[in-house]
Amino acid sequence: MRTFNPPDWSAARNELRAALTSSGWHPDAVHDAELALHELYFNAWRHAGCQAPLVIVALLPRTLRVCVCVCDDSPALPEPRISADPYEVSGRGLHLVRALTHRFGADSHKNGKSVWFELDSAA
Repeated sequence: MRTFNPPDWSAARNELRAALTSSGWHPDAVHDAELALHELYFNAWRHAGCQAPLVIVALLPRTLRVCVCVCDDSPALPEPRISADPYEVSGRGLHLVRALTHRFGADSHKNGKSVWFELDSAA
């Protein structure tokens, strides 16, 4: 049986925000990174059943890379859904990630996959 309460992602969000803020990133970029992280984190819980997805944040001099590790049995990499119904209440998360970030993708691994995004700093 699966719980319907999503995992607490506040620690990952707070660490991401602190790293970007202390490095002088623009607040809009910080918000974009937080929203993209939230979408990937929630998708890992909702679609793969990860109760506490592992988040890896790499802050390079001009680029942020965030990976969310998903341990599931599906070899399929996530693809944004295309719906003809403009009133559908879900299915837009990966479209948001793609729109908010400079690069977005997924890599398959032996025990699952990692879904990632990158943002470039404006400075």
